[in-house]
Amino acid sequence: MTNKELILKFYEEVFNNKDLSNLDEYMLDSYRQHNPTAPDGKAGFRAFAERFLALDPHMDILKVVAEEDLVVVFFKCTIGANGTINKVFDMYRIEDGKLAEHWDCVMHDIDDEHTVSGNSQF
Repeated sequence: MTNKELILKFYEEVFNNKDLSNLDEYMLDSYRQHNPTAPDGKAGFRAFAERFLALDPHMDILKVVAEEDLVVVFFKCTIGANGTINKVFDMYRIEDGKLAEHWDCVMHDIDDEHTVSGNSQF
C-alpha cells in the first residue's frame, strides 16, 4: 500500500466510519503529535479521537499530495453535531508503513459565501 493509500484508508475507516478498532494497523505507538490539543502517542490519539468523533464529523477529502515519507491531506470537515464547516490541511510523516507524526492547520467555522475575492474556499 502506498503512503497516499494508507492515509485515504485511515480517514475513511477512522474518521468517516468512526472506527478506532484498527489503530494498530495505521499508527505507531510512538506517534508524535504537533496539534496543541492532542497528546502524543497512539493512546493520546485515541483519547482525542473519541472526543472528536462524538461531534459526528465527516471528512470530504479534496486533495492528497505525497512526497517521500510525507503526505498532505486537504479536506472539508463538516461537524454533524452543529453543522460547522472547517477547512483543514493535515500533514503526516510515514515510517515503516504507519503514521509516525502529524501537523495540521485548521480554519474553523468558515463562511464560504462571503469571501472578498468571491472564490470558494474549497
